[in-house]
Amino acid sequence: MRRSQSAVQTQTEERKQLAAALGRVASGVFVLTVRHARAETGMLASWVQQCAFEPPHVSVAIKRTRPIIDWLKPVASFILNVVEREQKNMISHFGHGFPLGEPAFDGIQIERHTDGTPVLATAHAFLHCIVRNRVSVGEHELFLAEVVGGRVLHDGHPMIHVRKSGAHY
Repeated sequence: MRRSQSAVQTQTEERKQLAAALGRVASGVFVLTVRHARAETGMLASWVQQCAFEPPHVSVAIKRTRPIIDWLKPVASFILNVVEREQKNMISHFGHGFPLGEPAFDGIQIERHTDGTPVLATAHAFLHCIVRNRVSVGEHELFLAEVVGGRVLHDGHPMIHVRKSGAHY
């Protein structure tokens, strides 16, 4: 049975309205950094949420096609750098992602966590995380990670991101 054009238009309009509403779910802006053997990389992440108090955990959703996923096995550690609201340069630098092995930190001032993972020296704050679980969700992998350390590095305010549409980045 063929749908009427009116029904299709209604469904399309409902999807647009849903996408607009989903886009209003505010998120922070983060740079996830990870070290694997002697290699390291970083990527922009905005789908991050605290999901437990004790022990503290965060969830991080990463598109399945991102190469960094191969390094985020259970018990792997990573750093979530909280981007300060004036650091728009971090979006342009890390937003496109980096192939594994390509230098991700050229021109970016970093410090080293005790495990060697890069910490962005100009970040508002950072969280040291250990992957505890991974779940497939749509086109993303949702990583559940225990927060085992971190601190505020600079006064200021974290960047908040609100999208126009929840149907794409």
